[in-house]
Amino acid sequence: MALVVAGCDPIALDKLKVGQSTEADVRDAMGTPEMVWNEAGGARTFEYNRQPAGHVNYMITIGADGKLQEIKQVLTEQEFAKIKPGMAYDQARRLLGKPAKEMWYPLKQEQHVDWRYLKDPTTSGMFTIVLDKQRIILRAYTGPDMNEEYRNGGQR
Repeated sequence: MALVVAGCDPIALDKLKVGQSTEADVRDAMGTPEMVWNEAGGARTFEYNRQPAGHVNYMITIGADGKLQEIKQVLTEQEFAKIKPGMAYDQARRLLGKPAKEMWYPLKQEQHVDWRYLKDPTTSGMFTIVLDKQRIILRAYTGPDMNEEYRNGGQR
């Protein structure tokens, strides 16, 4: 189901116009958001998550006037560069949206949190942050999407 919905995103997004579309238009086109984030000045950002099967997460901002201000796909190298050691997990979650997977490693006392993304139009990647017990970011890195390689029998 998630793949079908993600495949419809370009069609839904084409219906939306910055400065013209309303919150109702966004909800009609994209559905119910995963999360609604309150912004300064009365704006709100709707998170449209396409994890774990998809490669995108959209943040769609509705201004205090009720009109669409911005549509942003946040699973990009530029957004990953904003994630720094010492940040709280909640800050990363707010920037990138809901992750594809979280895994606790008890021997290391670390949690790994993954987001799938597209490195280029044909190559799937994984962005990972590593958290300590207090959910503070220790490190972050990109690598191959092991789920994609597994589905392809180890072939690229």
